[in-house]
Amino acid sequence: MNGHVDWLNAQNVVAILAAVLGVVASFAGVWYERRVLRRRRIGYRVQMDMPIGRDNRHGRGRADIRLGLFSDLPDMSDATLVLLRIANDGAQSIADTDYTRRALHGLAAVFTERIVRGVAVTEPEDEHLLDHFTPSNGMAHDGDTVHLPRVPLNRGQHYKLLVLLSGGSGGSEVRVTGGIRDGVVARNRSTTVDDKSPLFSRFSRAIIIGLTLGIVALAVIIVSGQDAVPAPVAIRPPTPPPLGCATGRLTVNGSTAFAPVVQEVARRYQTDCRGSTVTVAAQGSNKGVQDLTKAGAAAASGSPTVLTVYDGQPESRAHLSGLSVALSTFAVVVNNQVPLPGLTSTSIRSIYRGDIANWNQLGGPDLPIRLVSRGADSGTRDVFRSRILDGVGEPALTSQDCLHTSSPRDRVIRCERDDTEGVLSTVATVPGAIGYGELEAAGAVHGLHTLALDGRAPVDGATAGSPLYPFVEIEHAYTYGESRPRAPSSPASATIWPGAAVRT
Repeated sequence: MNGHVDWLNAQNVVAILAAVLGVVASFAGVWYERRVLRRRRIGYRVQMDMPIGRDNRHGRGRADIRLGLFSDLPDMSDATLVLLRIANDGAQSIADTDYTRRALHGLAAVFTERIVRGVAVTEPEDEHLLDHFTPSNGMAHDGDTVHLPRVPLNRGQHYKLLVLLSGGSGGSEVRVTGGIRDGVVARNRSTTVDDKSPLFSRFSRAIIIGLTLGIVALAVIIVSGQDAVPAPVAIRPPTPPPLGCATGRLTVNGSTAFAPVVQEVARRYQTDCRGSTVTVAAQGSNKGVQDLTKAGAAAASGSPTVLTVYDGQPESRAHLSGLSVALSTFAVVVNNQVPLPGLTSTSIRSIYRGDIANWNQLGGPDLPIRLVSRGADSGTRDVFRSRILDGVGEPALTSQDCLHTSSPRDRVIRCERDDTEGVLSTVATVPGAIGYGELEAAGAVHGLHTLALDGRAPVDGATAGSPLYPFVEIEHAYTYGESRPRAPSSPASATIWPGAAVRT
């Protein structure tokens, strides 16, 4: 008919179907969140399970190479270190009254076939959470179990337990038991809430509802033949800074081997926490401790804004407070003109004693062996002496250019460099040179290659705790004076500092 508009056309049908689909998707999303995601949930996962006892070994008929962190504790020869993360993964807060166990404890962490020797609470989402982990609130351990208090957790909050165990090898079952009102306690098997934003947040619901209204309005306009009015654009509010950000200035000195990691951490921290300035001035572990002690003694009150990263632990730790922050892997490296794939620990000790002076004595080319070492301020040098040279020091300095000795009576050619980068670059350019440094840094330098030790190649940080490879060490971060309280530990255990982590 003339002047009549047939509304039942393809365009209008598509618009109506889109509107119906948008409404259904909106209600389905809100229903899914309210009925499924809004239940209370505590999730847990094991982030590290590492053997650290002196008697840990692999297989039969192989050389006995131990990490030896508890050489003075015979009952800790099979010690393991576990990092357990416990978080509120649900969409609702958990109060202390939401735990359903009849006892004072809220949860129990069970380490099957092992004995708990010490436990520390580390990396809480908020500092005040540490106040709940006291014996009066139910914090205790016995046998294979750590009893945890009824800790209130807001959405996304978490804490970690660093647990020292004995009586079994790493990898045995770890489980967390307990009950939550209208919720569950379950092991995490996928990405947790601290890695991505929660599904269907309030802002997401607002976007869904806004899109639904826009689709319905568009359908009405198309069907009625009116001009469409552009819908307002939702603008995401600025992201607030992470919790726990601190402003001001901090100087980080010490280990040159670990400096690249510290520089990356400093860069990310300054990006996330505006108004903070972190200066990395790595000059060696021992030099860093000396500067920290001097700055602390000169400070009128409190601790200076200086943090020292040390490869291992210094002999004197008076007035220093330390945290275990990472496990670093080191490697022995040689110039590429020496095609040997590996050496035994005995051969390396013979080289550094001066008993072997030419690579042809080990089946290599006719080249004099040139030792490229770190100076006395180096913590990496201390690790090399302890782990590889069996506690014996390196020979005296005999060369400046790493090519010639200062005296014809010198048995070895040995030079020193101030940092890890200097050692690696010198080994890469001097024929017949041998040295040592951090594994990741060594892998980025051309002209040299790493050596297997006693048939065992260097491994990355994810498995560096294995006793199969000896050239590893725990990195510690030191402040002058107590930076925060220590968590309690049992008398039979070694001290575990809060905030410990593993470099992976």
